[in-house]
Amino acid sequence: HYTMGGLWVDYNLMSTIPGLFVCGEANFSDHGANRLGASALMQGLADGYFIIPYTIGNYLASSKPGAVPASHPAFKDAEATVTDRLKKLLSIQGHRTVDTFHRTLGKIMWDYCGMARNEQGLKTALEKIPALREEFWQDVRVLGDDGEVNQSLEKAGRVADFLELGELMCLDALERRESCGGHFREEYQTEDGEAARDDENFCHVAAWEYAGEGNRPVRHIEPLVFEFLPLQTRSYK
Repeated sequence: HYTMGGLWVDYNLMSTIPGLFVCGEANFSDHGANRLGASALMQGLADGYFIIPYTIGNYLASSKPGAVPASHPAFKDAEATVTDRLKKLLSIQGHRTVDTFHRTLGKIMWDYCGMARNEQGLKTALEKIPALREEFWQDVRVLGDDGEVNQSLEKAGRVADFLELGELMCLDALERRESCGGHFREEYQTEDGEAARDDENFCHVAAWEYAGEGNRPVRHIEPLVFEFLPLQTRSYK
């Protein structure tokens, strides 16, 4: 929700993977940088009632899904990666529970990448999160095993992902030197305390590319083009 993003879809709500449709808040949405709970609910209803019933039907009428072979190299690589990760989480046998790491990360995000952010706070978060991630992979304790339903192991995997996503959110917020929508930088506001956009330098969509473990992700941008109406500042006064 707080990433204000989602998967790219075409007019029929199909992603770049043929046959994978994405509806509701999971796609890139109609709401841009101002995604609110009620807006997400409305989009889920609109997509579910008025779009998906027709687009999926048309797709299935012309494309019959076949069996998915588990022998594909991509499947084997993904399976091996996940298996290794689960075994690593179980083998650490540290002293701290998954919940303590989850709460610590949440506190960092709330303090430094919440509704109001600033440069110093974001830099602090970008120091704290990698340190917390390193501690997580050295001292987390996950009970049970991987041979049955294991909610502790499932949550450990999610928190490991949260550590990666949290760091990326802080990095993205630091790079975007303006205030826009749900992103409010304290250094970039008007005399009245309103958000100060920088349309000259940040009128674009940004996406980050994973560049391998330990490497800084690569930032890609796609300019936003408005053909009929010029950008204006919304005022509630």
